[in-house]
Amino acid sequence: MNISQPDWPKDTQAAIALQRQLATQIITTDDLGDIQYVAGVDVGFEEGGTVTRAAVVVLTFPELELVETAIARTPTTFPYIPGLLSFREAPALLEALAQLKTEPDLILCDGQGIAHPRRLGIASHLGLLLDKPTIGVAKSRYIGTYAEPAAEKGNWTELMDKGDRIGAVLRTRTHIKPLFISIGHRVSLERAIAILLSCTTKYKLPEPTRLADRLASRRGPMPALK
Repeated sequence: MNISQPDWPKDTQAAIALQRQLATQIITTDDLGDIQYVAGVDVGFEEGGTVTRAAVVVLTFPELELVETAIARTPTTFPYIPGLLSFREAPALLEALAQLKTEPDLILCDGQGIAHPRRLGIASHLGLLLDKPTIGVAKSRYIGTYAEPAAEKGNWTELMDKGDRIGAVLRTRTHIKPLFISIGHRVSLERAIAILLSCTTKYKLPEPTRLADRLASRRGPMPALK
């Protein structure tokens, strides 16, 4: 993929101002065609947090066969500040995505999309930078209130904040804690939920982010490439 790095803010105030500006550009309706390839991205840290390790995996859709992986290690240049994690993680993710020979039609991000105080989590930020459909797939709630979804797989409830529907609390396995799904960019919440369920097999996490998590954290072997 042909990807260039933007000029990243150097301080908190500039980063927050940029988030507020970019959030107005997020598309929360379906603006994506046929999905042949879906990517998952995740980030880990090495050497005491001074090195960011970004991982991306690309799978066929809906077969979920692994076709490509990439890893990028870059110096960590932004501090850990809740709400501003995309400025810490996205530079390395862009480096990893730039290595891909197979361009994904959709990217699942381990993190939040618009379920964010300024409606611009990592999934939304990355979607805007790449002009790609993205979905945020978080293991825990960052903001918002919700009712617990019914225990069976496929049930979901709305995640709300200040009167806005910012995501869904989705049960991806029966009697297992739900995931927190939010629009990243160029996809509706209902379509995002349907895609997530299509990407989920016997595990709680959808395959793209589950495999990206393993690659980013170096936990266990990866399945064979297609």
